[in-house]
Amino acid sequence: MGMFCNQCEQAANGVGCNISGVCGKKPEVATLQDHLLYGLKSLALYADKLGRDPEIDRFTIEGLFTTVTNVDFEAPRIGGIIKHCYELKEKARTALAAKGTTLSGPVAEWKPAEDLNGMIVQGEAYGINAQHVNEDIRSVIEILMYGLKGMAAYMDHAMILGRSDAEVLAFVQKALAATTDPNLGLMDFVGLSMECGKHNLTVMGLLNAAHTDTYGHPVPTPVQLGTKAGKAILVSGHDLKMLEELLKQTEGKGINIYTHGEMLPAHGYPGLKKYGHLAGNFGGAWQDQAKEFVNFPGAIIFNTNCIQRPADTYKDRLFTWGLVAWPDVKHVSGWDFSEVIAKAQELPGFPDNPGQEILTGFGHNAVLGVADKVVAAVKSGAIKHFFLIGGCDGAKSGRNYYTEFAEKLPQDTVILTLACGKFRFNKLEFGDIGGIPRLLDVGQCNDAYSAIQIAVALAGAFNCGVNDLPLSMILSWYEQKAVVILLTLLHLGIKNIKIGPSLPAFISPNVLGFLVENFNLGPITTVEADMKAILG
Repeated sequence: MGMFCNQCEQAANGVGCNISGVCGKKPEVATLQDHLLYGLKSLALYADKLGRDPEIDRFTIEGLFTTVTNVDFEAPRIGGIIKHCYELKEKARTALAAKGTTLSGPVAEWKPAEDLNGMIVQGEAYGINAQHVNEDIRSVIEILMYGLKGMAAYMDHAMILGRSDAEVLAFVQKALAATTDPNLGLMDFVGLSMECGKHNLTVMGLLNAAHTDTYGHPVPTPVQLGTKAGKAILVSGHDLKMLEELLKQTEGKGINIYTHGEMLPAHGYPGLKKYGHLAGNFGGAWQDQAKEFVNFPGAIIFNTNCIQRPADTYKDRLFTWGLVAWPDVKHVSGWDFSEVIAKAQELPGFPDNPGQEILTGFGHNAVLGVADKVVAAVKSGAIKHFFLIGGCDGAKSGRNYYTEFAEKLPQDTVILTLACGKFRFNKLEFGDIGGIPRLLDVGQCNDAYSAIQIAVALAGAFNCGVNDLPLSMILSWYEQKAVVILLTLLHLGIKNIKIGPSLPAFISPNVLGFLVENFNLGPITTVEADMKAILG
């Protein structure tokens, strides 16, 4: 069985994984995900013409998120999602026919095989390379598809907290349907990709409002990297609602809750930090979980993407939730975490062993609360430049660049950081400038929204455009949420972004030329050369 997947930064040989995914994805899972995407496009052909249907829209968001890197690795589960996709497509087809409209063609008439093996065989014909014969059009279609996947991840979190947006959901169906239209050209898909960036700004704002309305605006908070005596549960992923429910259910039970990876910023929210048993953060970014989790003496649960192939040493105490799944790992459905709690109570837990503290919670509300000090520091020359250094972390070589870059920055510069890329340097001591910490942890990857709000506010204070600010973006990427954040930045007209450690394998030379010409987007080179180009 063959596969081809080039959607993440670790694509084999910088081209694509064609034997097994570097992420651990097996060929049958890869082809089933291709099949699911094809099914979602078939569904979208009808949903785009039918109008809003809450069940179809919600399913589409979850279906797209399911195919993001490091989410669902369980073939039978994906097969069940494909079957449900077909059921919804038939529901939409019938409803549209009742209005006098019928559709024809291979995509519109898609029907999955009855059994899993048959679906896998079908999926082999629905891969990336079958999307378009023109390399450049195929490249932009991929950018659009990965943008939709990333946006769906953020929309899923927002919908869990009861937030939605009809215009965004309509665009998702329109864009999916558009990828099946052979009459559309390169600039049509460029336009749709930029539109995806625009809608993602809406979604990130929606999610930010959902988080802050529910849990309060983040405040600068020291987070303990050591341990407290007691039983323990480790939460990895991105979903704050799931963490809150677990905190409620473990209150008073002698179980301490630790965050991992992108859950670190949860400590800054007043509505979550009020729980005394939210004990601290354990470990670093997602790619180190296999060597770190073996040392966690409690239960572990993933609530969104970032799961890796689990080692046998901790697989028996590992759980998944939501859209995350791994073969032979226990999955929690719904909001009852009693099985996770019971497992934690069986295990030894930690002794009391305090460690280093790091700061988080510098969302836009916190930073703009001291905007007058920041502006004054810039005007006085105390702050010469701002750097946004962040994004996804990963295991591929070359990522030490970000640590070295942060370490070598002059003392009159400030670092904004977000997402798990910060684990490359967030334990280092950077000091402060007039009481303003030189390292400001803005939050999760979706909190790029906060970074944008900070930049816009600074531009307003200095009566200039964002591109005229003493601000440079040095970004690392790994998966599809990084793609859609980049589309949002491009939609806003932000230029001179450096990305790495390597450029996406799905960007063709001509499309790269377009990005360089219009946005001066480019790869990182060396710390010395890039720093000199920016600071002189």
